[in-house]
Order: sequence, then structure tokens, then C-alpha cells
Amino acid sequence: MGLFNDRTQVNGKTGVPVWFMRQAGRYHSHYQNIKKDSDFMTMCKTPALANEITHGPIDDFNFDAAILFSDLLFPLEQLNMGLVYNPGPILDKKIETIEDLNKLSVKAPATEYYNFQKEACTLLRNSLAKDKTLLGFVGAPFTLYSYATEGSHAGSLTSSKLGLYDGRFQGFLEKLMPELVENMCIQAEGGADAMCLFDTAVGELHIEDFKTYIIPALKSVTKAFKARYPEKKVIYYSKLTHMEYLREIQDDNIDVLGIDWRMNLASALNEFGKDYYIQGNFDPSWLHLPWEHVETNLKRMWQGLQDQNVPFEKWICGLGHGVLQHTPEDNVRNAVSYIHENFVY
Repeated sequence: MGLFNDRTQVNGKTGVPVWFMRQAGRYHSHYQNIKKDSDFMTMCKTPALANEITHGPIDDFNFDAAILFSDLLFPLEQLNMGLVYNPGPILDKKIETIEDLNKLSVKAPATEYYNFQKEACTLLRNSLAKDKTLLGFVGAPFTLYSYATEGSHAGSLTSSKLGLYDGRFQGFLEKLMPELVENMCIQAEGGADAMCLFDTAVGELHIEDFKTYIIPALKSVTKAFKARYPEKKVIYYSKLTHMEYLREIQDDNIDVLGIDWRMNLASALNEFGKDYYIQGNFDPSWLHLPWEHVETNLKRMWQGLQDQNVPFEKWICGLGHGVLQHTPEDNVRNAVSYIHENFVY
């Protein structure tokens, strides 16, 4: 897999690989052209369409990794919480009390329910160039729980935080965890080279709650997955966390830590590079700037890392979060090209 081992050579030097979260999405005309004749749920659950959408940014922008076009909330649908998009996700049920956990039940065996993702991964692994990494993904436990509790991952998440103490979080995990691990394994069986755990809500937590409740759940998932697929990589991305949070993780089953743009990239590489690869962390909003400003910020990013003598071999270049809607396609194309041509060591 090019992201972890066989890095691109540029004029005798080694190139930094790059992929963006949400690289297949609403900003891209390729995606919009497909969406005109479909809807989000259908695109996710039709393997041929998911394959085609995933290929779009690879074929157009030459990213080094493809990430399965899907959604992280399908485990909630699998637990009979109902899920529609109008246009964002809407759940029929929420976990507001302990009694609400009794309403959760598995709709179908995981191998049956998640087969659409397995088939899409198989199509992708067979059609992608061998030097392109195929990434599967799921939501991390707390982010899925916050959606189940709040209906989103925005705001203060007070109900979700209280649920850490009143038993709702643990009760939800008892229902979720077996299904979540199966979801990851089914994508791996389909051909995903690595599995991303996206934790967009977890940075709202106090560090003590992160240590007490989140890290054990995270380690349970990664351990179970690696027990079955030890050769597959695990990427854990957490939004709004800080260095102190990352220091507490200490998980040998995680291979890559994804960080957002608020964190000092050089510090993260120098401190954690001995234990993990680091993915990040260009500000997605910067891609809305005129190209000359995007280029200047990329130059500064590279120079800053050189000045700090970071272990470039442990860096995967990316955004601090996903590509934003209305991002100019040319900026994405030019940014990937610039990174390939200039981020060499």
C-alpha cells in the first residue's frame, strides 16, 4: 500500500502521499452529475454507484488513496433507529433514557446488512491501480453514540455527556460494538487495505471523560478488528482534540492518527511519529482562497515542517477535516499536484 510502505519517488526523492476526507462529494462535478439521477442513500447502497463515485477524485485529482463512498451512520439504521436523508441525516429514535435502549434491535445479520459495502470494496480493489490504497471507514463509538443521543454531532452534546454517567453510553456500546466490528471486518473482507475510525464529536469531551470512557471503547474496537485482520491498518481521526488527548490513547492497534488544523503538525509528528503515522492537517477553508494564497499556505506548511526536522516518512498529507461544499475543483486539483511535485524529501 503506497500510503504506508511504497512511497512515490520524485527525481530520486521520496514523495509525501495525500488524500482528503470527503474527497468524493458535493464539491465535485463528477459526484453532482451522478446525484442528478439518484439520491444519497441509493448511491451509498448501490455498489456500482459507490464504486463510480469513489473513483471520481482518484481519476480526476490523482489522490494516493480512495475512500469508500458511504456513510458512517448505517450502524444506527442496522440497530433499527431509522435513517433518512433530507438532505442531512434524520433518525426516528433517540437514546434519551435508559429505557430507550430496549427499542434497539438488529435488523439483519451484519454479513447481510453490510454486504453492499463489501461488494463496493471488491469492485474498487479490483479496479483501482495496485499502488492506490483503498480505505474503508466507520464512525467511532462516541460519534455514533452522540448521533444516537442527539440526532447530530453539533452543539454542546450535554445529553451525550450525561449519558456517559447514567449508563446510556455503556448500554449503547453493548448493542453497537459487535455490529461495528463486523462492519469493519466486512469492508476489510471486501478488499479495504485500511479502516478509518472517524470521531468528529469526541473533541467536545473533557479529557477525563475521554480517558475514562472513550479510550477503553476505542481499544476494544481496534483490538477486536486487528485480531481478525492483523495486516490491515487502522486510522483514528479525532476532531477538536489536542496533544494531551493523543498522549492518552496509547493503542498499539492504531497505525495512523488523523489530526485537525488546530493542532501543531510538526509537534504531532515529532512526538508521535515513533508510534504512529500522522495524517493532516491543512485547513479545508483555505481551499476556498484564490490559488496563489493556497499555494503560499502550502509552501509555508512545508517550510515549517522542514524547519522542525519532522519524520516525513511518517506523514500522510491531508486536510484537518473533510473537503467543504463549494470548494473550487481546480484548487483541489492544483493542491494535489503541488503536493506531489514539491512535498518530497
